[in-house]
Amino acid sequence: MEEKQKIIETIIPVAVLKALTDAAERAVPQTILIGGVVPIRRFPFRVGRESRVKIIEGRVERIERERPEAGSPTNDLYLVDDGHLLNISREHFQIEREGEKFYLYDRGSACGTMVEEQSVGGGDRKETIELRDGDVLTIGTRKSPYVFQFLVLDNFEVRKKE
Repeated sequence: MEEKQKIIETIIPVAVLKALTDAAERAVPQTILIGGVVPIRRFPFRVGRESRVKIIEGRVERIERERPEAGSPTNDLYLVDDGHLLNISREHFQIEREGEKFYLYDRGSACGTMVEEQSVGGGDRKETIELRDGDVLTIGTRKSPYVFQFLVLDNFEVRKKE
C-alpha cells in the first residue's frame, strides 16, 4: 500500500494554476498544460520567464536565452512572455505551503503580481500574501494578459487513504 500511496502523491496535484486567458494558456509550455491547468505537486513551486521575444518581420518570435552555466533550474514553470512590454520576470514568484495554508511570495519581480485586486511585490520588492482557493493571479501589471486562477484540489482524502 505504501508504494501505491507514493504513486498517488506523485501523480495527483495538490493545487493547480488554471489559465483564464488565451495569453496565459499560450505562455505555458504545452507539455506541462493539462486540460488548461498547470499541476502543482510540490512546494515551493517557482514561476518565472525563460524566454525573450522580439519582432521579426512583423511577427512575435520566441528567442531562447543562453544559459551560461548548466545548473539546476531556478523555476518549476517557465512561462513565455510574448508581449511588447515584459510582464514576467525571470524569477517572478513562488507558491509555498505551510500546513493547509498557501502563500504567494514575490521573488523581487519588476512588475509584481496581482492577487485578486491586491498588488504583491513589484519594483524589485519581495512580498508575501496568503493565497486562498479560487484566487485570481495576474502575473505582472494590472493590464497583463497572463491571468490564472489558483485552485486547491480537494484530494486530501485520496492522499490519506490506505
